[in-house]
Amino acid sequence: MFIFPNAAMNQSKFSRRKFLRDSALATAGLMMMPGEGPASTFNASNKLPPWRGFNLLEKFDGDRNSPFLESDFKMIQDWGFDFVRLPMSYRCWSKPDNWMEMDEGVLKEIDQAVEFGRKHKVHVNLNLHRIPGYCVNPPAEPLNLWKDNKALDAAAHHWRTFSKRYKGIPSEQLSFDLINEPANVDEEDYARVVKHIVDAIRSEDASRLIIADGLQYGTRPVESLKNFNLGQSTRGYAPFQLTHYYAGWVAGSDKWPEPIWPYVEKSGKEWNKETLRNESFLSWKKLADSGVGVHVGEWGAYNRTPHRVVLPWMKANLEIWKEYGWGWSLWNLRGQFGVLDSERKDVSYEEYMGHKLDREMLTLLQAH
Repeated sequence: MFIFPNAAMNQSKFSRRKFLRDSALATAGLMMMPGEGPASTFNASNKLPPWRGFNLLEKFDGDRNSPFLESDFKMIQDWGFDFVRLPMSYRCWSKPDNWMEMDEGVLKEIDQAVEFGRKHKVHVNLNLHRIPGYCVNPPAEPLNLWKDNKALDAAAHHWRTFSKRYKGIPSEQLSFDLINEPANVDEEDYARVVKHIVDAIRSEDASRLIIADGLQYGTRPVESLKNFNLGQSTRGYAPFQLTHYYAGWVAGSDKWPEPIWPYVEKSGKEWNKETLRNESFLSWKKLADSGVGVHVGEWGAYNRTPHRVVLPWMKANLEIWKEYGWGWSLWNLRGQFGVLDSERKDVSYEEYMGHKLDREMLTLLQAH
């Protein structure tokens, strides 16, 4: 997400013996990715399960670098969801002037999050929101991932480290989402970078489920990745002037008219459920129909968009994704887009485990 937020265990636990035990418990319907070991349970029409859940931001940037909370995983499970995406910055465990060194103490906190997911039956999706050489947010990286081999080798080193660290954990429980929202890169360079990183991951663990974000900030499917045996991740932020109304990091958003749903642009164009289907998701549906797994890695609306507008807009998106068999991950659980502590002024919150719960939004999500 392009946003400026305001707001121990050791490797031996992941033993080959435990992997074999877990694999033996897998369902008889487990399918195999071509040329690989167990990867994920698939339904008949889509190569990714329809996981539903939330983004957790404990390691979103170098300033926000705290352990993940087991209470979040338990709450997500209790509500009936089964997925967390962890958008992380490498600066939580490395420094821009020494990419190849990784802080073991911070890595153990990520181990802990993986174990929380396993314990509470919540799939964990690790994502590098900031990877050596690229981030959709400032500050700029010292080198360019798309052009500099030094940055690319560092990025591959980080993912190779995670791959080796978690080898043996089934892909039903853990997946990798390589690079958050690639932008200002042509498809050829993006595919070259993805292939290099995928090869590094699979050199350690050929069975790991890997997901790649679409181009143009995650909005455009990438045909040239189809032969890499990856899932792809899209976004649900359209129309932008509805979802980012008054967002302080978006220049001019305080001058936009207050949104309604269906949303009408100045040109008179109306955004409704069918507009979303045709303009945001039709190309992704074609990708899914060709056999590529699709998941909506991020979506949501900022807390200044009126609640009476957000809920029917959310419902329209959710109905499309449910029809298509796609899962999703709301940005975020706790915070300005989330169901907890969003600080919306037009919501009657419920006190819930020390948080302010938007019960109406949660009920809508649970229904889809």
